Amino acid sequence: MIKFGERLKELRIEKNLSATDLSKMVGVSDSTIIRWESLSMLPTIDKLDAICDVFGVTADYMIGRED
Repeated sequence: MIKFGERLKELRIEKNLSATDLSKMVGVSDSTIIRWESLSMLPTIDKLDAICDVFGVTADYMIGRED
């Protein structure tokens, strides 16, 4: 099963976004994006929702419950 961090990084790279680009879109620091990708930290529900909006996916997709 794909973990959240892997999926986040995969989507970010597919969209040609740097961690800094995504951080500005979601409203967090670029180091937070890196922490999410490495799973040393997970986003709050509101930030997960923002990530889903950026990539046009569902929360279930982001957490690996659906493909």
